[in-house]
Amino acid sequence: MTTAKDIMHSGARWIPAHETLDRAAQLMRELDVGALPIADTDERLMGILTDRDIVVGCVARGHDPAKVTAGEMAHGTPRWIDSEATVEEVLTEMEDHRIRRLPVIEDKRLVGMISEADLARHLTEIQIAAWAGRIYADR
Repeated sequence: MTTAKDIMHSGARWIPAHETLDRAAQLMRELDVGALPIADTDERLMGILTDRDIVVGCVARGHDPAKVTAGEMAHGTPRWIDSEATVEEVLTEMEDHRIRRLPVIEDKRLVGMISEADLARHLTEIQIAAWAGRIYADR
């Protein structure tokens, strides 16, 4: 049985909620990623910050990314998956919440992220097509 841990990108890093968006953008560049999980002071998941969030949610609204924090951008209930979850559970979680990136947690710690690219590397074309149809379809 293939698990979330088998298909995830390991080595994911948190961005602390108190860090500014300009620092988040620098970290994304350094790590070559488009999203970072946001952690509170106890390293609990608060949400996910994307490069698009920084541009559309901050810069395009005339805010200074050096003054807005990652925590201020965290909205809604954060979604995650246990490292031992099956691929079917991963797909269901992503589909049900129409999300394209999913943090993987093990023993209450971030151990990786699953993105569209990870799915493309590990799933069949039929599985990818079905997933994409449900994620991107109008509701």
